[in-house]
Parts: sequence; C-alpha cells; structure tokens
Amino acid sequence: MTDAQVLQIAQDAFVIAGKIAGPVLMAALIVGVVISVIQTITQIQEMTLTFVPKLLAAGLVVLLGGNWMIGEMTSWVRALWGLIPGIG
Repeated sequence: MTDAQVLQIAQDAFVIAGKIAGPVLMAALIVGVVISVIQTITQIQEMTLTFVPKLLAAGLVVLLGGNWMIGEMTSWVRALWGLIPGIG
C-alpha cells in the first residue's frame, strides 16, 4: 500500500465523518443560536434552556437521517474492505 493510498483513505474518512456529523452539528448550532437570542431578549440565563432543545434537535436529526447515515458509513466500510486484497 502506497502513501497516496493511505492519504486517500484518511481523506475519505474525514469526508464521511463530516457528512455524517454535519447535519447533527448544524441542527444543534441553529437551535443553540435561536435559544441564545431568545435568552438574550428575555434576559433568562438558564443552562437547561439551551441543553434540552439542542439534544432534542440532534435526536430528531438522527431519527430522521439515521438510515442515510448508516447507509453512507456501510458503503464506505465496504469500499475499505474491498481495498484489503490490494495491500499485499
């Protein structure tokens, strides 16, 4: 296995991690910003007001997109397993 192949596998791993984690992180970010603006307007500084909605948003994204996430990860792992015979 060459250095270029190892770098390509690492690059693919970062891309798949971004594709899988991106929607969850974006949902938590958007909900966090909205809740922070509401807290600033109302001057209520309660930590649970930010944690619970972000947790619910992340859970909803995983619930709705979990099948796609598993499919992406499975296809990447199958492609990775397909590279094993070429190592030797």
